[in-house]
Amino acid sequence: MPPILGVFDSGFGGLTVLRALLRRLPQARFAFLGDTARLPYGSKSRRTIARYAAQSAQFLVREQGAEFLVIACNTASALALDAIQEAVPVPVLGVIEPGAEAARAASRTGDVLVIATDATVQSHAYAAACRALGLRALEMACPLLVPLVEEGWTEHTVTAQVIRVYLDQLLGEAAAQGLNPDTLVLGCTHYPLLRPLIESAVPAGMRVIDSAEATAETAARLLSPLEGGNLPSAAQVRCFATDSVEKFERLGSRFLDRPVGKVELVDLGG
Repeated sequence: MPPILGVFDSGFGGLTVLRALLRRLPQARFAFLGDTARLPYGSKSRRTIARYAAQSAQFLVREQGAEFLVIACNTASALALDAIQEAVPVPVLGVIEPGAEAARAASRTGDVLVIATDATVQSHAYAAACRALGLRALEMACPLLVPLVEEGWTEHTVTAQVIRVYLDQLLGEAAAQGLNPDTLVLGCTHYPLLRPLIESAVPAGMRVIDSAEATAETAARLLSPLEGGNLPSAAQVRCFATDSVEKFERLGSRFLDRPVGKVELVDLGG
């Protein structure tokens, strides 16, 4: 049997990463955990985020047998990746490095824009990852976008207007700093659901990088040597949540673009 791939997020957004993984690894086995009892991570201290994320990673590895972990949460990837790697004896992949690498591959000018949540922007994790690759990155928090996605307003004119306001401000700041950005990174796993609206709002020729897709591409490449044995006829997915399984089942199907099935409730403690 192929190895179990564990996917972790503080909530539902990471299901866009799982959706991308399912397209690339259609015969894999997945265990997805949403730590919904303790979200949002962005309002917590780095120490608390690290503790929560490590507990979630240990659940997936010790109790579900995951042999590879994808941290499908920008906040946890930005603030707790080292703690997660120390907590479990399996390879761990976050969403930020793959997004930055995809931006480098796409950009001709070397100047990129990043939109994300407040916590991710305040960590400057994308700026650091881009800088390490020779890129200049300008980040901007877009706090209204996550609640709009969770409200289901992914095609609403109000959402389109909010996106244009954010992008106009970001492009104005880029011009003021003498940047010539040609690439926009979606630094939040909720944002793939807004990709059509975002692509219609960016300047002509600007590439939009979905960090969920970039992460899935990297994970599929890293996992290919591990696959083997008797493959199932279709992907096997088990979903776990630490609270509100009914809400998870309702919202999760929207993020995953398929029914999430019966979500199992787990208790990771305080």
